[in-house]
This record gives sequence, structure tokens and C-alpha cells, in this order.
Amino acid sequence: MNPQRRLQIIRHGLLLDVDTETTAPADILIDGERFLEIGPPGLAAPGDAQEIDAGDRLIMPGLVNSHTHGHGSLGKGIGDRWTLELLLNAGPGIRADQSLEYKRTSARLNAAEMVLKGCTAAYDMYFEAPTASIEGISAIGQGYADVGVRAVVAPMMADISLYDAIPGLMDALPEAHRKAAEQLKAAPFDKHIENCRAVLDNWAHDRDRVRPALGPTIPHHCTDDFITACRDLAAEYDVGVQMHLAESKTQAVVGMKRYGRTLAQHLDTLGLITPGFTGAHCIWLDEDDIKLMRDRGASVAHNPGSNLRLGNGVAPARRMLELGVNVGVGSDGSVSADHQNMFEAMRMAAFVSHIVTPDPETWLGTWEVLRLGTQGGARVLGMDDRIGRIAPGYLADLVMLDLASISFVPLNDAANQIINCEDSSAVHSVMIGGRMVLDGRRFTDFDYDGLRRDVEAAVTEARERNAPARERQEAMAKFVSSHCVGLACEGYHVHRRIDRAGNGDP
Repeated sequence: MNPQRRLQIIRHGLLLDVDTETTAPADILIDGERFLEIGPPGLAAPGDAQEIDAGDRLIMPGLVNSHTHGHGSLGKGIGDRWTLELLLNAGPGIRADQSLEYKRTSARLNAAEMVLKGCTAAYDMYFEAPTASIEGISAIGQGYADVGVRAVVAPMMADISLYDAIPGLMDALPEAHRKAAEQLKAAPFDKHIENCRAVLDNWAHDRDRVRPALGPTIPHHCTDDFITACRDLAAEYDVGVQMHLAESKTQAVVGMKRYGRTLAQHLDTLGLITPGFTGAHCIWLDEDDIKLMRDRGASVAHNPGSNLRLGNGVAPARRMLELGVNVGVGSDGSVSADHQNMFEAMRMAAFVSHIVTPDPETWLGTWEVLRLGTQGGARVLGMDDRIGRIAPGYLADLVMLDLASISFVPLNDAANQIINCEDSSAVHSVMIGGRMVLDGRRFTDFDYDGLRRDVEAAVTEARERNAPARERQEAMAKFVSSHCVGLACEGYHVHRRIDRAGNGDP
């Protein structure tokens, strides 16, 4: 036998099988990083296999987060009644001038929270100002590797500032604020592309664990030349592209004003929407947009929690699934959703579908949402042939939930209780690639207490360093809000908010 081979057998657990929509006792044999065999209790195993007792545990696939922002992990709890545009306005006062250690600490915190809440893989659009760097992206990737979470890291980039991207916004600012906004210029697109090429050429991480992608942030925050350059670079290096698409009504209205077509249609004319493309949010897509996403083989990262938090509306997830679009679930960043809890994100995905139509047959069901949070997310990450399932040949990423937890007492229907009851407090153990990274809610070889000290130091330093920028952005906020609310009250041909503001409804 190969001395490097490590066999493990998990016994006495209750297995949640998303493919068959069943929950039953099962044993799981693991060979190194991968599942080798799943069978009934008493499954035969080699004598040297390490036995793991999963008695009183519910075993499920590791959750896959389709959309997050690691740079926001130290900013949870900042901001109250923020729209998306107010959050973007506040950005320079939250995360300016990050050191390499700050970036690594942010990624480690994001990853640690996900593990504690049952998530084993994520797509992170990390914003590094003014543009991506080899050292910065490497530090971010290392933060995920330190904790053990799989990640796709996409530098989030723009070559047009918020104030130039939204028609009329710069002119709506008083002169003093306008001068400040004019100083907040984005890096030119050729610099972004040059640096991303360098990042791709010098990737330091195991791509089965941490892989690169590209993240041009929002269509109208990027010139067409930048978008096409991202398209070509992604094709050249065979990496994915994730972009915020039709997230707010303001964005949707701006798209029509700027391009004379929807944002999705404009991206398609530029050739960006491909099987490697993920549109994050996609709230304000119309029927033709959804069909376009399907026809191009693209995916959607559905972020219902942040969509509600920022007042953006309800994405037509049911219609996307009916038309054959791949959909994953995301938490979004901790500034826009205040947590990295995929259980909460899945619950919100289920619940918001209930207010779209009165027919319960059209609502997202428990097993559907579980597929979105595992298999759908795996496809978003480009890893659908290796994660998202507990099945032979797949990487051994799983979560054990404690059935003594109050969420599962009594145990009536495990799947329903994961979606409707579980808040992550039942997460007992997490395995990634055959290695137990969390056991008994304690990290096995990651210094969580040390992380807390690093986070406190980073937040203290950042708070002092960013104070002038934060004061400036807070003073600008009411003008940004007034202008963008005006745009959001203009008419648009689809409705995704219950107030239907600006569509002629009472």
C-alpha cells in the first residue's frame, strides 16, 4: 500500500443526500482527499483506516458561497440604512490604504467565519486599491489557505468611479464635495489588465485550493475597452469572470440611459457572457436577459440577504431555474450583509421566493435551495466536477451538524430543519479535502485567538487611518442618496420591489 495513502471511515452518522433527497444512516470511506465509497452502516473498510465516530451527527456536503467580498470582513456592522450606492460611496472611508497584513487578516477572518458556519468554498471578489498586485492577491489567497477554505479569488476592479459612472451624480454634488469626488479616480484599465496578467503569471497557490479569476465590478463602472480586455485575458488564462449585474434599480436605469439596452444585453454585445461568467445578484434582469444567460451557459450568484439589506429587491430566482440558468447562493460581503452565514442565505433564498407569487408550487423548496447552496455554487466556482456532493471521486468536503443542537430537537425532517431552523450553531465539525479543519467547534490547527488579536489591531489602525475619508464620505452621502433615489423612482420595464416605485403604481 502507498505509504502516503490516508484512509478514513466515518461511521454512525446520518447522511443528507441532496441528489436523492433522502436522509439515512450511512458510512463514508475517504481515501486521501476524496470520497472513495458511501454505503450502509457496517461498510467494509481496510484495517488501517482511521475511524471517525459521527454518532448523533447529521452529515451534509460543505456549503459553497457563490459570492463574497473578503475586503469587507472587518467592516461588519458598519452602516445602517444603506442602499447599494450609499455603501459604494462609503467604501473609501472603510478600506483605504490596506497593508498586506490587513489583506491577509481580512481573508482569514472571512474564511474562519465561513468554516464556523459550515461553508467550505467561496468565490471572493476582493477589492485591492488602487489595483490588484501580485503581493496583495497572494496574501489574500494565503489567508484562505491558512484556514483551509477553498477559494476563487477575483480582483474587483473598475476604471470609472461611482461619481462618474452614474449620469448626473457628479453635477448633483455641491462644489466642495464635487472636488473631493473628482479626486477619487479609478485606476486606468490598462493598469488593471497589466497587473492582473502579472498576478496570473505568478500564481503561487495550489489551484485545487485557491484559484484566480477576474472581477470587473459593475458594467457602467467599467469602460467597454476594459470589459473586452477582461474577456480576452480570462479566455487566454482560462479563468472565470464574476461581475455585479443589475443589482440595484439605479444600475438598471443607468444601463438604459447609458447603453440604450439592458446591462446584460450590453455585456453580451461585448462577448463577456460565456460559460465562465457569473452575474452576481441579477435582480433587475428581464425575461430576455435570463434567456440570454441560459443560452450563453452563464451562472447567477443569488444573494437574497444583501439584496434585502440594501433594499435592492427580489431576484427572479424561480424563473432563472425554470429557464435552465445555473444558480448558486452567496452571502455577499460582511459590509453588505454583515455575516458569512450560508444557512441564513439559503433560508432567505427560500423565504423571499414566497413573496413573489401566491402559489406555493412556485416557491423554492428545501431540496432546491440545498442544491443551490452546494452544487449550484460548485458550478459557479468552476468546481462542479469535484465539490458540492458527497459521492465517490469528489473531494471530501463535508459538514457535521450536532443533532443535540436545539435546531434539530426534535428531528422531524432534517432537510427542512437545515433551511428553516438552523442558524449555524449546530456546526460541530468541518472537513475539507479529507482534513478536519474544525472539530467540536474548535479549529484543529488554526489559531483563532491569534486571529482575533490581529483583527483588533487591524481595525484600530484602519479606523484611525480612514477617519478623514469616512468623515468626507458621510458628508457626501445625502447628496448621493437623493440623486440615486431619484433614478430608482424612474420607470423600468420589470418590477423587483414590492413598492414598485416609479412604475406608476400607487
